[in-house]
Amino acid sequence: MYKSIELEVIGSAAVITLNRPDSLNALTNPMIVEFRHALAQAEKDQNVTGIVLTGAGRGFCAGMDMNALNSLSTTGEREAVDSELALITNPGDPDMGDDYISGFTYMLTIRKPIIAAVNGACAGLGLSIALLCDMRFAADNAKFVTSFSQRGLVAEHGQSWILPRVVGPSRALDMLWSSRRVLADEAKEIGLIDKIFPPDQLLEATLQYIDELAKTAAPLSLKTMKKQVYRHLNMSLGDAMKESDQLMAASTAHDDFKEGVTSFLEKRLPNFEQVDIK
Repeated sequence: MYKSIELEVIGSAAVITLNRPDSLNALTNPMIVEFRHALAQAEKDQNVTGIVLTGAGRGFCAGMDMNALNSLSTTGEREAVDSELALITNPGDPDMGDDYISGFTYMLTIRKPIIAAVNGACAGLGLSIALLCDMRFAADNAKFVTSFSQRGLVAEHGQSWILPRVVGPSRALDMLWSSRRVLADEAKEIGLIDKIFPPDQLLEATLQYIDELAKTAAPLSLKTMKKQVYRHLNMSLGDAMKESDQLMAASTAHDDFKEGVTSFLEKRLPNFEQVDIK
């Protein structure tokens, strides 16, 4: 179905691989459409607990393909995209509202965990996509760079919103202004990434994390917690607490709560209900 990405279900995870290794998986407009379609497919699959995003070859994603950018700057024309893929139902929870409809910010509304397995160079729009994943695991040879200032651009694709929330304002401005390379050890130190692994262990470790969630966590809890975190970033503390109280009351009345308590007392793994996402 896809020309520039791959989608494969491994265990409890849907693995989406950006697959243009000769260009370090630089993005084209058709590739962006394929990526959105694959996320929608993974979100709907009841066999999938979480989604892993990685890159083919030695890079994660080098940003937007420069040839595509040159086409935009000289002619204003966009590449043709597969009309059938472009007409799919949008992925993500529409109840999250208008704050999450621009660019790739819809990733924050996907009702399943998304983990970026950053296997190499991660730059520009590629860094934005990694930041809009819920967690970031990286190979010890990964490199991160914003790149916008060196192209005469501004902080784009949501980086001015998400990057300061991940690493803090001053570190975000350093990365944005200087466009310097941040290596894996520093990225871990400043909170840009969550875990570091040898390159040959990265994907397996990320899949194991998703499999552990599948064994122990209620899908409804995962979905609701993700929604809480991103909605509450834009709320006052009082409003966030009020909504959390309502959600907590609903969760204690759900069968998953009873199963969670019973499985704990019986010292066994829980058998939670699956979430039907249409």
